[in-house]
Amino acid sequence: MKRFLRAKPVFSVTLLLLVCLLGSSTYFREPVGVGTKPPKGAEVLFDGSRAMLDAKWTYWEGPRLAASLPIKWTIEKDPAGKGTALNSNDPTAAGGKYGSADIVTKKPYRDFRLHVEFFISKPGGNSGVYLQNRYEIQVLDGDTTSHGMAAVINETPSPYHAYNGVGKWNSYDITFRAARFKDGKRVEKAMLTMYFNGKKVHTNQPINQVWGGANSGIDGGNDGGKGITDTPGGLKLQAEGHDVLYRNIWIKELDLKEA
Repeated sequence: MKRFLRAKPVFSVTLLLLVCLLGSSTYFREPVGVGTKPPKGAEVLFDGSRAMLDAKWTYWEGPRLAASLPIKWTIEKDPAGKGTALNSNDPTAAGGKYGSADIVTKKPYRDFRLHVEFFISKPGGNSGVYLQNRYEIQVLDGDTTSHGMAAVINETPSPYHAYNGVGKWNSYDITFRAARFKDGKRVEKAMLTMYFNGKKVHTNQPINQVWGGANSGIDGGNDGGKGITDTPGGLKLQAEGHDVLYRNIWIKELDLKEA
């Protein structure tokens, strides 16, 4: 009786592996966009309550600080949803005096995944989200330049196409890797990957420096903003005298070995 060798099902195995890979990218990708809830292990930084604002945030004690505690940012009814939101229109910052009434988390961070939602009430609304109280992701209605909406300020073009517009909630989902140092000198720049309203707009984008001078954030006054130090920093939100609201802010600390 002849023995028949069964051929290996190469095609089937290859197809199965392909399906598994496609499936993993589809089903295991972390959610992004407006309304995204904090994953397991994340820390909620603002849940809409005054209690959490006072517990986890304070004014940034920069060289231009003019505001005094308690924080004068107000808790208001969500204009386009349920619950409450935080209005960045601190009277101390009227006229665009950034650094005079900015708020920062009491806890500093290095690598992290961040989710933050913002709502611009009127055209021209201006604020900013600062990673490590250094690197600004711009919040500015009407500006499509490298100083405009969702730009890594002065480092990338504005991905304005992903903006939902005035009177609607928008979201930033950011994975941030802090700068790396050796013997006190920076050997790798900070970088980030970012989704704006669920659309990927920056991928492993290096960040060269702090922009805006000493009133902008940590190291802003060091060597024109290029003197980055090996110091963690908090998440900062900017007050510039505009009705820009925030809600659903959470962060998850990471330890990113590579990009």
